[in-house]
Amino acid sequence: MLVGWGVVTADQVELAAKEAKSAGKRIGDVLAEKGLIKEDQLAKALANQFGMEYVDLSSDAVTRLIDPKAISEELIKKHLVLPMASTNGKLPLVMHDPNDLELMDMLRFRLNKDVEPRLATRSQIKHYIDTKLKAPKGAGSVAPTDSLLSESIDRSIDKSVDKSVDKSIDIASEDAPIVRLVNRILTEAVNMRASDVHVEPMADRVRLRYRIDGVCIERDNLPKRMQNALLSRLKLISGVNIAEKRAPQDGRIKLDVAGTKIDFRVSACPAYHGESIVCRILRPDSVKIGLVNLGFEEDSLASFNKIIRRPNGIFLVTGPTGSGKTTTLYSALDVLNKPDRKIITAEDPIEYNFNGINQCQVREKIGLTFPVILRTMLRQAPNVILIGEIRDREVAEIAIQAALTGHLVFSTLHTNDAPSAITRLIDMGVKPFLVASSIQAIMAQRLIRVLCKECKALDPSPDPKYLSLVGITPKEAETRVCKNVGCGACNKTGYRGRFGIFEMMQMTTDIREMAFNQAPIQEIRQAALRAGMRPLVEDGKLKVLKGATTPDEVARVTQV
Repeated sequence: MLVGWGVVTADQVELAAKEAKSAGKRIGDVLAEKGLIKEDQLAKALANQFGMEYVDLSSDAVTRLIDPKAISEELIKKHLVLPMASTNGKLPLVMHDPNDLELMDMLRFRLNKDVEPRLATRSQIKHYIDTKLKAPKGAGSVAPTDSLLSESIDRSIDKSVDKSVDKSIDIASEDAPIVRLVNRILTEAVNMRASDVHVEPMADRVRLRYRIDGVCIERDNLPKRMQNALLSRLKLISGVNIAEKRAPQDGRIKLDVAGTKIDFRVSACPAYHGESIVCRILRPDSVKIGLVNLGFEEDSLASFNKIIRRPNGIFLVTGPTGSGKTTTLYSALDVLNKPDRKIITAEDPIEYNFNGINQCQVREKIGLTFPVILRTMLRQAPNVILIGEIRDREVAEIAIQAALTGHLVFSTLHTNDAPSAITRLIDMGVKPFLVASSIQAIMAQRLIRVLCKECKALDPSPDPKYLSLVGITPKEAETRVCKNVGCGACNKTGYRGRFGIFEMMQMTTDIREMAFNQAPIQEIRQAALRAGMRPLVEDGKLKVLKGATTPDEVARVTQV
């Protein structure tokens, strides 16, 4: 490109390329160092090559668009970037290295915004920062914009912290600053509809993240000096041993938020910079949303209702952790929970309590394992059995025996799709004829984010790559595909809430015969498709064409 512009010759580029290779530098940098090209010529060429806009920071018209308050001063100075005024929910960001994709990903993650890179010279960016931005106030990390901590809490903790040992912080008194901070974090997470709170010690800070609609967002970076007090307070209220820092521990927190009793399942795991703590939020109403609201298409809902009303057999729900399997099965139990049916569950752990259902908690330490509970269950003459998860051959065989002796058995399995569940059970050591005869249906599912009703809009030019991945033609996309915009109601993400996409495989004579003969997964899958199974991607496509979600969201979740 530079040769085409007449800035350098081909011979000069060839010599620079050799020198760059031996010195581990880039060709453009070597040309600039030798004085063969100017820094702005290099930046313009790179901008042209990467399809980015070049900005000249010596122009007053450009510098007036710089908005240093859009991100923290710490990020600006550390990475030599300059934010400009946001447009259409995107943050234009002036940078000097178009190859720094890691920086782009980090900023998108930190800011929870779509970042639009623009290119300027390094010296111009540095000159702007040095002359237009004030010097940092003292050493140490700068608190990010929209920090959770109020100054009063920060000052109070400062006063109570011993600089060498921070055990002096009061972690029990309800008036203690650290107690108020923890309560604020948990309450805010519930109000923001988070499913998990992640407290993660880093080398120089404690990172606080919330998982909202299945995606982690960084909420704050807390000072490192708060780490011990923060972790100790969380461990204290979750009922685990504060002194134990070398072994994993599990506990629970009960908290009243806006008049509702919320349960938090707490997991503490020793990590390199300190214990990583995750609080999973269990809302009592989250599993009682009703089958209709799970996201089923009409034909899938009709099939699902027929399957769960069968007198016997196994119904498996498959998918990775966090794909909504428990919610689906509890919604089914809620439908079946009538006085004329006896329902027993074996769970590890029991996440939600249901009236009218006998729920058994697995306790390995006292010998109350899944097999022991299941054998006892069968002596209780139940109609419906729920097994939290089939993890090994012994549990699988007891579940199959229960199904073959007149019980309806619900359970979950960790596989990527529905057909894989058959081979997974056989790999566990279950005899193929038992698998073929006992399973009634297998359903794979995922959770996808739903477009915010307040700000979603038609997408005039959807990305053809994602349309192709989801199987949508350009003609179908013309007036039916929507995009995520972002507003105050959805935290600027464009999405609010989630529902499921499903892949329902009902056992047919052909599929049973294939299971008995241990046919490959692909053959079983083809037979299921011939029998009318709609794949996850196809189910997601229907949701996109209804304007409920986006093609890239379906592609992300189904990993096509």
